[in-house]
Amino acid sequence: MFAKAFRVKSNTAIKGSDRRKLRADVTAVFPTLGTDQVSELVPGKEELNIVKLYAHRGDAVTVYVSGGNPILFELEKNLYPTVYTLWSYPDLLPTFTTWPLVLEKLVGGADLMLPGLVVPPAGLPQVQKGDLCAIALVGNRAPVAIGVAAMSTAEMLTSGLKGRGFSVLHTYQDHLWRSGDKSSPPSIAPLALDPPDLSEEKGSVQADTTLQGDMRRLTLEGEEEEGEVQQRCGEKSLLEATEDPSVGSLNPDPTDSKTLQEQMDELLQRCFLCALKYRVKKADLPLLTSTLLGSHMFSCCPEGRQLDIKKSSYKKLSKFLQHMQQEQIIQVQELSKGVESIVAVDWKHPRKGSILEGSEVRTIVINYAKKNDLVDADNKNLVKLDPILCDCILEKGEQHTVMKLPWDSLLNRCLEKLQPAYQVTFPGQEPIVKKGKICPIDITLAQRASNKKVTVVRNLEAYGLDPCSVATILQQRCQASTTVTPAPGTKDILQVQIQGNQIHHLGRLLLEEYRLPRKHIQGLEKAPKPGKKK
Repeated sequence: MFAKAFRVKSNTAIKGSDRRKLRADVTAVFPTLGTDQVSELVPGKEELNIVKLYAHRGDAVTVYVSGGNPILFELEKNLYPTVYTLWSYPDLLPTFTTWPLVLEKLVGGADLMLPGLVVPPAGLPQVQKGDLCAIALVGNRAPVAIGVAAMSTAEMLTSGLKGRGFSVLHTYQDHLWRSGDKSSPPSIAPLALDPPDLSEEKGSVQADTTLQGDMRRLTLEGEEEEGEVQQRCGEKSLLEATEDPSVGSLNPDPTDSKTLQEQMDELLQRCFLCALKYRVKKADLPLLTSTLLGSHMFSCCPEGRQLDIKKSSYKKLSKFLQHMQQEQIIQVQELSKGVESIVAVDWKHPRKGSILEGSEVRTIVINYAKKNDLVDADNKNLVKLDPILCDCILEKGEQHTVMKLPWDSLLNRCLEKLQPAYQVTFPGQEPIVKKGKICPIDITLAQRASNKKVTVVRNLEAYGLDPCSVATILQQRCQASTTVTPAPGTKDILQVQIQGNQIHHLGRLLLEEYRLPRKHIQGLEKAPKPGKKK
């Protein structure tokens, strides 16, 4: 609504009677605000103005301005808070989360589409169609936009998170925000919420939904117990495997011999194991089986896939969980009549897709060779290759020519066949594992117009750092302008640019406050020498 400049019709001080009426309206519309909070929002003596304006589309809007900032606006007799107000009261509205790159689209006047939502571990807030909602960015609870829900939460899930989710009315950086002091959103830590319980009907929950696995916010500790970034290698992780269109696709290739039912069985098991490995914690037990499905398994289903228990051979969740109990992975009990809960999980049960360290891979291969009598009797340094090892490590041209391999060659080949991965953790949080090799934070100096230097830093997201938050901190500490832009040649990676050579300040922030290992930061040596100009 305020993506383009508006036209001001009038700007007058509010009358005492109108001030009292506004307080009553705020109390009625936002009942969660206490009396003191309403008095802070609509002060009794401080200057409070009423600005009447026309938005660029011709809508007549009334804006209430306090302390130089717009705090509320009224459209068609409906009262809405601005982002300035929501920064003081971040829990005033149900809050949904999206990615930083989406904000640029919202500022330009776009509505928020459901594929842009990030589904938190606790699930989406429960709202009805037409409810007023706040929109925040990953890692920061401070809202950056407000909008009206285009459908209920249940309808969002049923749609598979597709379609228009919210009609956006006002955003950070739009023209209404610019009419204030143009301050940036504060950094407000996300709330740690327990997953909601979903009622189970006749021992099973049925939902047609595809929730994209939230890639979650990567985090770091310091070295070892302080959380050194650990390079790991392993088989394809569960999340990765479910993203592979060749595995359990619901749109199979004509040459695929698996039936749709077999593919759904495989997808169901992968989502189940993925939920246990990455989402369910020991502290969550006992866990309602309906909560496991609704809050965890659906969230592990990859984009473009749809988990439907009815299409599996089990037909019901309870039958599938009985099978998992027979496999001794979980233990299920009926703690209350008609409602089943998972009361125990064998966390050490071998699962396909587990993340393995190099030492674990070596141990598995050595034990396998010894158990199957594959060590050459004449030369203990050689291992005979059985059909399984041949399929795992030999190339097509070697199948009939290579019969034995030295231990070193066998182990190295096994490690090379595995998908590399890395793990990043913050204290008190579950570690996050991602595929590939982690790239270091890259700090460079660039030359701009008038021979001015700027500091550019990239790859902050890989370490759980929000580039916008880092830019705000550096702007305050360096007393220099900062900008956040897409990194050249990338789609979803942002870079922070700070005026001048600010590597010294940046290094202190990353090493001392965020406690990142120095080996994962490149470019610190370019900091200005003492006594020299930046």
